[in-house]
Amino acid sequence: MNKLASNSKTSPHKNQLIMKKITLIVNQNENMMHDNVQTMTSLEIAELTGKQHFHVMEAIRKMEPAWKKVAASNFRLGSYKDANGQLRPCYLLTKTECLYIATKFNDEARAKLVLRWQELELQEQARHQQLCLPEPKEILRLADHIMGEALSELNADAEDCLTATQVAKTFNMTVCDFNSVVRDMGIQYRRGGHWNISDHLKDRDLARLRTFVSYSLKGEKKVRTYMTWTMAGLRYLNAKLGYPNF
Repeated sequence: MNKLASNSKTSPHKNQLIMKKITLIVNQNENMMHDNVQTMTSLEIAELTGKQHFHVMEAIRKMEPAWKKVAASNFRLGSYKDANGQLRPCYLLTKTECLYIATKFNDEARAKLVLRWQELELQEQARHQQLCLPEPKEILRLADHIMGEALSELNADAEDCLTATQVAKTFNMTVCDFNSVVRDMGIQYRRGGHWNISDHLKDRDLARLRTFVSYSLKGEKKVRTYMTWTMAGLRYLNAKLGYPNF
């Protein structure tokens, strides 16, 4: 009977104690093409399947010639220190190589290996996503850029308009006095926290809304919309207030 197909009677507790004492050392002189390839060691395969490591190594060596004949490559070798600090050989297998070796395992052992590879791939995806995230300052810069473009497009119609403060200066008024005077004349009214052009003047393109976005120190977004005056609106105000500004 194949040694890997039979259930090993070695103590799982003993295996765990041994595995805790083992520190894996990947050989520094291995081919660089393997550096970014995810692998599983023959040690982990033995631990997952409950087999003795030398049985796993023996099976891999027996299956290697057939793999080399078809895939034109050998299995990658590595090394580790055992509990006594002695260097011992081990194999570093890719997912495809590992599943090839698993054909000698029983169903339960193969299932454990498949689930372990699924776990490794999910961990690698999460790590990759984390590495791809930009720095917080870069995120803020990108957010500012996106927000700036969105606001620029949103406020395109009000780009050349004047704020109430700017208009008030043309009449030598403070903005508070200006808003009060224009309100009393029925030209504007205040609702929703900002000034609005009166309903009977809406179709004359005297005023346009502009949106402003800011953030508090806690990151809370504040959106403020305020009314601005077009050049037609400024001429209208000039005629109503009786100041010869044009």
